[in-house]
Amino acid sequence: MVVEEITEGVKNISVAGDAAASGGAAGGEGQKRGGSSSNRIQVSNTKKPLFFYVNLAKRYMQQHGDVELSALGMAIATVVTVAEILKNNGFAVEKKIRTSTVEINDESRGRPFQKAKIEIVLGKSEKFDELMAAAAEERGEVEDGEEQA
Repeated sequence: MVVEEITEGVKNISVAGDAAASGGAAGGEGQKRGGSSSNRIQVSNTKKPLFFYVNLAKRYMQQHGDVELSALGMAIATVVTVAEILKNNGFAVEKKIRTSTVEINDESRGRPFQKAKIEIVLGKSEKFDELMAAAAEERGEVEDGEEQA
């Protein structure tokens, strides 16, 4: 039920250019930054539920070994919460945190303005694969080539 919703959400992610350059503030989750890493998730605090990002980050860590969570403005609280959930549950370790400001051109204001930006890079914890296998077993899923206990 929830897994199907997440899978459907992951299937529907659009991949485009740099969100900051195109004026997209904190939205556009899962977008690549002009040729940058494919393990970048741009988090919004309005578009998707919190655990969508938690589960998407787990999937990215399974595929790439690490994940970069990024957010602008009001979505910073959401990205920090996602990172803390992953760390506190033993799935991830913090590799790097970058903060900066970006200039956003807003036609309605008539002038550019600054927005806070955060980028958090998380890597797999030592227990990541074990925790993911336990979670899959709880749901009754069987990984390729593994037997169910």
